[in-house]
Amino acid sequence: MRPATVARRFAVAAAYAAMLLPLVTVAWLSFFEQPIMSFPPEGYSLHWYANAWSKPQFASSFMLSLQLAAVSALLGVSTGTVAAYAIERGNFRGRRALAALLLSPLAFPGVVLGTGIYVFFVQIDNTVDLQIVATLPGLIAAHALLAIPWTVRLVSASLQGLGRAPEEAAANLGARPVTVFLRVTLPSMHAGIVAAAVFSFIASFENLEMTMMLTGPGYATLPVEMLSYLNFNMDPTLAAVGTVQTVLIAVLLLVADRFVSLSRVTT
Repeated sequence: MRPATVARRFAVAAAYAAMLLPLVTVAWLSFFEQPIMSFPPEGYSLHWYANAWSKPQFASSFMLSLQLAAVSALLGVSTGTVAAYAIERGNFRGRRALAALLLSPLAFPGVVLGTGIYVFFVQIDNTVDLQIVATLPGLIAAHALLAIPWTVRLVSASLQGLGRAPEEAAANLGARPVTVFLRVTLPSMHAGIVAAAVFSFIASFENLEMTMMLTGPGYATLPVEMLSYLNFNMDPTLAAVGTVQTVLIAVLLLVADRFVSLSRVTT
């Protein structure tokens, strides 16, 4: 075997190890029997999964995170799909500037983005006496902002891959604009929309940096509740919660990839 091939395979194996080793380690820790994590483990148990299930703050924050991710993904993907279609099929000045603006949330660290949104919400409160900070509508609006860039990027890629030729051919054959959109354009956008919905859901469900700037009493998401728990406890309960969270995301990706080839859309 040539040295270049060996080096390439070693690099690929090292990359996979760097990605998977932390996940495997967290899952392993979640089965430790002792409350203080140490090596080697004294034994293995499912106690910490039961302990996480018994704590109401994890159950309530888990349901809130699911609902928040679903609603924000729905709003963000709907808005981003319309924007992506306008950018790729529209004919107006500033299309590329609009695309850069909609993609800009991906360029900012979560804490910076959360701070900016918090200041904006405070300004709205001071101007029109409408409280948005530490409310569910405020969280939904902020998380929808995370979904829009993913949608614009992925749906735009789907439209660019299609090109205008199939749409022009359908129009030349007498199809109306609505028929062209429903029969030609929308099916080509399907993969991008599904991928955008999946990534938007995950981005919302696991977001911590931005969310912790905007939460309030009764509206703590699962990542925020996990951070709060870590301030006072060091047992493997968080490893159990993190493992369940990782499994849920993995299942979601596998199911989505079963119907839509995510690798084809995202590359």
